[in-house]
Amino acid sequence: MKLPHRSSQDMRSRSTLARIPGPAAETFLLGNLREIFQSQAGEKDFQWIQEYGDVVRVKGVCGEDRLLISDPKALQYIFQTSGYNYEKWPERTEISRILMGRGLLWADGNGLVHKRQRKVMLPGFGAPECKSFIPIFFRTASQLTVKWSDILTRESDTSATINVATWLSRATMDSLGEAAFDYQFGALAQKDNDLMKAYFGLMNDTLGSPPSRGIFLQTTLPLWALQLRAKYSKSRMMSHTRHTADLASQLAERLVRMKGDELLQRKGQRDVLSLLVKANASENAATQLTHEEMVAQMRTLLLAGHETSATSLCWILLEVARHPDVQQRMRKEIRAAEASMIARGDSEFAAKDLDGMVYTIAVMKEAMRLHPALYHNYRRPVSDDVLPLSTPIRTTDGKLIQELPIPKGTKIFASIAGYNRNKGIWGQDADEFNPNRWLVDRNTKREGPSVGVYGNLLTFSGGVRSCIGWRFAVYEVQALLTEIVNQFELAPTPELEKLRREACLVMIPTLEGEQLDGENLPLKVSLAPRDV
Repeated sequence: MKLPHRSSQDMRSRSTLARIPGPAAETFLLGNLREIFQSQAGEKDFQWIQEYGDVVRVKGVCGEDRLLISDPKALQYIFQTSGYNYEKWPERTEISRILMGRGLLWADGNGLVHKRQRKVMLPGFGAPECKSFIPIFFRTASQLTVKWSDILTRESDTSATINVATWLSRATMDSLGEAAFDYQFGALAQKDNDLMKAYFGLMNDTLGSPPSRGIFLQTTLPLWALQLRAKYSKSRMMSHTRHTADLASQLAERLVRMKGDELLQRKGQRDVLSLLVKANASENAATQLTHEEMVAQMRTLLLAGHETSATSLCWILLEVARHPDVQQRMRKEIRAAEASMIARGDSEFAAKDLDGMVYTIAVMKEAMRLHPALYHNYRRPVSDDVLPLSTPIRTTDGKLIQELPIPKGTKIFASIAGYNRNKGIWGQDADEFNPNRWLVDRNTKREGPSVGVYGNLLTFSGGVRSCIGWRFAVYEVQALLTEIVNQFELAPTPELEKLRREACLVMIPTLEGEQLDGENLPLKVSLAPRDV
């Protein structure tokens, strides 16, 4: 049998990789993969980073060396400097295809497909466009607070325990539907909607706590076998995924056709899909999105758009509930902005009001730093490369290296959770919730490389593949947060002792022993006093 050719540089790189400090393999067959994929989100990252540093060698299948990286300079290089030379793992790309189609989160191909798709989509997510959706976000937020107020009026007590996670998922589904598609899901009204039902619990049901067999197959099967498994498997996970994909595709097809007809009749609206259809029509044939790609973009927005915003807001409200002093200071700022809005004769908040809520924004950033909705990114170099390092690595044979050669195809866990708590960037209290860190020397440039698009966080990723809808998400989350804190007082419940950071592509809150029941964040909710 002819062995594959290995260059001397490749062999040296693999030798160096093997000498990077890291945990011993749990088993030879699965290495450390069970620990990573079956633990709570970020749990192993924090443990290993503390023990071994910002670059950790972990074991994959049958002794394969992989890297867990939270080093800022290395991540800046991977995401920005050399972004398209670090492709997604094929098995993770296949997950994106199954869940959302061949859209922006799937696209790779040396960056050519991704660049073309992103260029067409950008007009729908500029700063002016995202600001124009703020009235929609507040309208949805008002509908949510009415629902919660109704729950409180039915209680004999002045408060109620509410699973805020399910309500936030409904709220973000409604606001996304109207702003992105000019479509009414009726999620808060609890209308009978098959797609909405299918989406709720999808991530936890399909990706939460994968069995060892699933981890092994996902890692070792060739792409064509993974595609066959996705198409024909009768498992509950794959059945749920296919059912949801079919429903999403049917809705997306209908919406794309409708928006195309509106454009022909010059009736185009200002929702994201209308702007996308218009932008696509203005491109030359070589750079246009195909019909399949247009449908995939809609599916991507439907799932990634509503899930990540709802999840981020869950963790923000958790920290707000845990810190009454923070909550009181936010409410004071929000009501001061409300008074200014009324004084100038307006009836609703504008972008300038949200942008002026400095402390509320600090709370959002701090919670998104501690609890990023997306905790890992998965990359591998398309050719042999050398990673720059912020901090030198002491190898297991005692050598100190200032940069890290890595061979083509090395699988990298880019640890968003680890980077967001890197003490070299955020200080020695990086594991603590401290919104004030965002208020000190706000005009002074932070130390270290610039990696993320929002506050230098990696919560929305960074570089050429940063989240295209991050501004949309920030305004949506802030509108909902503003309305909730203005109207309600939040407090922890005893059930939070069982809270889990469930790792299922996004990090959702669940309760220990109740993971199969789906997302759950029980908070005590009462009406906020108006004299505070």
